[in-house]
Amino acid sequence: MQEQNSEMSKATLNRLPSYLRYLYQLDKKNVPTVSSTTIANGLGLNPVQVRKDIALVASVAGKPKTGYATKDLIADLEGYLGYNNTRDAVLVGAGGLGRAILGYDGFRNYGLNIVAAFDVNEDAIGKEVNGKPVYHLDNLDSVVNRFKIQLGIICVPSVAAQSVADKMVKAGIRAIWCFAPVHLSLPPDIAVKGEDLAASLALLSMQLKTSSLSE
Repeated sequence: MQEQNSEMSKATLNRLPSYLRYLYQLDKKNVPTVSSTTIANGLGLNPVQVRKDIALVASVAGKPKTGYATKDLIADLEGYLGYNNTRDAVLVGAGGLGRAILGYDGFRNYGLNIVAAFDVNEDAIGKEVNGKPVYHLDNLDSVVNRFKIQLGIICVPSVAAQSVADKMVKAGIRAIWCFAPVHLSLPPDIAVKGEDLAASLALLSMQLKTSSLSE
């Protein structure tokens, strides 16, 4: 396996989860081996590119004709992406989007375990969403410290996102997944990934418009 920092491009990293999802499907069907070409055909990707990507993470070279052992390749991808290490997280903002994320059981496949949610809305506090308790935001510090949480998910309106992020950092959170369409100003050692749903929709709409004009 190659060193991630020197060999792994952002484009490749973005493709790896799709390979893993495809392998999960094969494993459920008890398919014992898989080739990079099979993965490429299944996902509609370039076989050469897929072969290069897989070579960067596979612990053992694929065999001619048969390829890789499906379970072994799944383990290599899970290990590379960190999905085999359960990541406990907290979520702030138990509104519509927050509740949807709390209700999504698929995160378990990727090692994400949301232990609790937080809000300031009295109607939400004290209740559970998909078995996850909702606490008042004032309790964030104690829960983060008690469970040694390092990952925080923000699902609050833009105007409150920076304040919530600051509270997370103060509590000990080291990585933030933000669904509010806002730029967060945080210390350089805090990892941040933003999901701007409005921007993604605008991009899709533009691509659809461009595609329609070219027909």
